Amino acid sequence: LRPLLLPLSCALPCLSLAHPDRPPSPVNVTVTQLKANSATVSWDVPEGDVVIGYAILQQRQDGQMQRFIREVNTTNRACVLWDLAEDADYIIQVQSIGLYGESQASKRVHFRTLKETDRLPSNSSNQGDITMEGLDKDRQLQTGEIIIIVAVLLMWAAVIALFCRQYDIIKDNDSNNNKEKAKPSSEHSTPERPSGGLLRSK
Repeated sequence: LRPLLLPLSCALPCLSLAHPDRPPSPVNVTVTQLKANSATVSWDVPEGDVVIGYAILQQRQDGQMQRFIREVNTTNRACVLWDLAEDADYIIQVQSIGLYGESQASKRVHFRTLKETDRLPSNSSNQGDITMEGLDKDRQLQTGEIIIIVAVLLMWAAVIALFCRQYDIIKDNDSNNNKEKAKPSSEHSTPERPSGGLLRSK
């Protein structure tokens, strides 16, 4: 039995050496886009290492909440953390996921979320610009809509004024025709009165 056990014990280390090592820990872990309820975590992976995913350990410093985020089949080097508490301290660590396991956790990174009344930091200026651009576009759309409404109202006012003018012309024509029809009847009726009076006097 001993001669059989020796080759097996030798084969196990040989197999372990044949597999690539686990990927190294992520580096340059930073937190950007800080807000009251969210933040963005980004990191770098050393070149030459096959990484198929990542794992993030998120924990409040007071120990009230802990979250583990894991995603595979991705080459992303950033992740957005949602549902964070306002004005709270957090600690995160990132791991790289390779073909044969996970790396050691990165160094602990501490950050603090903002208050609702706080302004965005300078590294979030791009997102603020996008928001302002969206507001400008909304204002332009509102201005265009107002111009269209005013133009339609002016067109309707012109149509109504034209209709009223035509109505007045038709009304004046009708009144003139009625006056012309009334004149002949009055001329025939006036000579009858004296003739009738003469007959009665006789």
